[in-house]
Amino acid sequence: MTPEPATQEPSTQEPSTQGGERLQKRLARAGVASRRAAEELIKAGRVTVNGQQATLGQSVTERDVIEVDELVVGAGQQAHRTFAMYKRRGVIVTAHDEKGRPAVLDHMPVIPGLHPVGRLDRDSEGLLLLTTDGELTLRLTHPRYGHDKVYRAWIEGGIPDNATLDALEDGIELEDGFTSPSRVDRAGKGVYVTLREGKNRQVRRMLEAVGHPVTRLVRVRLGGLWLEDLVPGEWRELGSRDLFDLENPDKTPENVWDRKEKLTRERWG
Repeated sequence: MTPEPATQEPSTQEPSTQGGERLQKRLARAGVASRRAAEELIKAGRVTVNGQQATLGQSVTERDVIEVDELVVGAGQQAHRTFAMYKRRGVIVTAHDEKGRPAVLDHMPVIPGLHPVGRLDRDSEGLLLLTTDGELTLRLTHPRYGHDKVYRAWIEGGIPDNATLDALEDGIELEDGFTSPSRVDRAGKGVYVTLREGKNRQVRRMLEAVGHPVTRLVRVRLGGLWLEDLVPGEWRELGSRDLFDLENPDKTPENVWDRKEKLTRERWG
């Protein structure tokens, strides 16, 4: 490390914001945790910058030494890893559950920085991604990137009529505001719902609001990645082609897309 000029006292100030980035973003980029989880680590006092306890919103540069629980961030950093899992019903989407309930990471290899991407409530099942790449997490969960999420829902109350489908697609008023426009297609004793936003338990609340409570909910697609033939509890590591398809569904060949959609319909009705 280059020493400070002799005429200056050692600085105890936060690193300059010039040319830096927010600490929580840096932690996410390094694969420590998602950006939201990184904020919680900072608030809990588990992060230091140049030996000083970090503050939320602090800016850092590549020259700063960042530690989480006394482990240097970036030291010996490996290539990011991303997995697709069929989350079983009853499993909590969190690293570990303080109540002792089964959590997704209980069923995964122990990999530093591995975290779930977004939410899938305890009573729902289907496609869930886990990654060490915080920037991928941001791109897949922030609404501005507009990645579709497709759910197969089994419902009570019969098959929705056209007026109900139109209302669901236009937007339903919930206690936390109107839902964004979506796509809803009939499917056997239920529907397929395509969303580009992620309000908590949104599909369940939308359908219950129009008189069709959900009895089972399976996420079958995220972006350009499909659940395909994964079975409950099973996972697989994604390769470079999977990751490209995930974020670039518009570049998937039409015949490949049609085949995967057909297989999904055959499996889930």
